[in-house]
Amino acid sequence: MAGIWRFLGAVVVSLALVGGGSVAAFAQEREQILVFAASSLKDVLEDAGAVFDQTHNTDTEFSFGGTQTITRHVVAGAPADLLVTADDAWMEYAVRNGVLVDDSVVELASNGLVLVGSQELDAMPVELEPEALQAALANGRLAMGEPETVPAGRYGKDALINLGLWESVAQRVAPVENVRIALAAAARGEVPLALVYASDAQVEQGVRVLAKIPQDSHDPIVIPGALTSVHSKSGVEFLEFLKSAEGQEIFRVHGFKVSGD
Repeated sequence: MAGIWRFLGAVVVSLALVGGGSVAAFAQEREQILVFAASSLKDVLEDAGAVFDQTHNTDTEFSFGGTQTITRHVVAGAPADLLVTADDAWMEYAVRNGVLVDDSVVELASNGLVLVGSQELDAMPVELEPEALQAALANGRLAMGEPETVPAGRYGKDALINLGLWESVAQRVAPVENVRIALAAAARGEVPLALVYASDAQVEQGVRVLAKIPQDSHDPIVIPGALTSVHSKSGVEFLEFLKSAEGQEIFRVHGFKVSGD
């Protein structure tokens, strides 16, 4: 029996030596970070979280949804460390409701809009003219975020109005809860056209870009992030990481524009 205890003691000492510190430090639990974020940011934030966790004692988790939905959840008291939205209007709503740390709101990146169609169905490029758009739709519909509540839908409607295209498609719009639903519908060929973020088109191999929406046809599409009033210390560090050169490069790789582009 004494031999077993000596063996176990040796294992403990070995673990302490390998870890370069105490057994308590070796066994320290990883701190959880919870980020509420817009669906359009799923790929970039999951990649950023994985990179961050490699060099920190953290497990970064995400709750994705429509910007309007996740913001309302945070306002209602959801225990998130960070809020990252697809536009600044909903971030301002959270600010007005007093659930964010004062002066913590920061612009992380920006985005653009594109029209996409199914890669499998060999969708062809579309000119941004009423007749061409109607011809491309044929008997189908244009999937896009709900214009009254979803940021991508609001930006999209403004762009179509300013380009003189809204009246030609208004009755053919299929409004959806978030832009990723519109993207998936186009990829599956359920709709001939979808209006989505440029970054979405880059990550979905099932679609091809049929037209780029001019940047000056809508307000700038800003991606803001902020700390909530119940944030952890690691939440502060993750927001700083997203603002760093390494974090910004991850946004750039995923098709977003960052400061300096």
